[in-house]
Amino acid sequence: MVPRSEPEVSEEVARALADGAPVVALESTILAHGLPRPTNLEVGRRLEALVRSRGAVPATIALLDGRVRIGLDEAALERICTSEHVVKASVRDLALAVATGTDAATTVASTAWLAHRAGIRVFATGGLGGVHREATTTFDESADLTVLAEVPILVVCAGAKSVLDVPATLERLETLGVAVVGWRTSRFPGFYVTDGGLDLAWRADDAATVARARRAADGLGVARAIVVANPVDPARQLDPALHDRALVESLAAAAEEGVSGRDVTPFLLERMERSTAGASLAANVAAVEGNVALASDLAVALASG
Repeated sequence: MVPRSEPEVSEEVARALADGAPVVALESTILAHGLPRPTNLEVGRRLEALVRSRGAVPATIALLDGRVRIGLDEAALERICTSEHVVKASVRDLALAVATGTDAATTVASTAWLAHRAGIRVFATGGLGGVHREATTTFDESADLTVLAEVPILVVCAGAKSVLDVPATLERLETLGVAVVGWRTSRFPGFYVTDGGLDLAWRADDAATVARARRAADGLGVARAIVVANPVDPARQLDPALHDRALVESLAAAAEEGVSGRDVTPFLLERMERSTAGASLAANVAAVEGNVALASDLAVALASG
């Protein structure tokens, strides 16, 4: 029997899309693999409530029994957050997850891909994947980058994960033609910290400007994402000195243990959490909440144009 690969869109999301109402896509990997239990389920519920409180409809994306779900009900959200058998699926994994009936959480790349296919124009995440350190010898680069060069949506993030080679990541985004605009800043955020130490060519100070930019890109035929880099609230960021010390320790641990490939980023993030006694986790949640709030405002502005 041929598996059903077309996305199953929830009634709430389908109605919103049909009416031209604002919808915000949310990834599920941060819930299934990025946050500890039961914090992940609490955060998942809070993020969806935050979207609704700002006048938009949340569309958390995942695969259950090999079916792509655009918008999760409470039972599906609980399953993604509590099951021990949820794999992490990027775009390359989607077809195999469908074919094998697998439960899977979507990454930045696969969430963006599926959101665009469903007609959702705004996506909120934590931090982007990108070019890994030592990529000149390992060729290790996240699929997030190439997918963002193929889907014309708005992606709100707190920069790239700071365990990556961030300058190289920005260079790759430029090469791929993906615009990056700072939200009320001319500096690229550092994921856990407000200022990542790198300048940006563009900034936007209101939602209407970002919405106009997305419409202009569509009119010009620029079928690429626009990345809106939203700094974490300075009052909730990880102390920069602690961040730098924990990052050095985590990178050294990864090298000593020979961690490589897709295991590098989760290993480093987990070590950062331990090295900061949980402070990096709190900053991560703060960043995601800020991104979801902004993405909701952008979705409202885009829908009203």
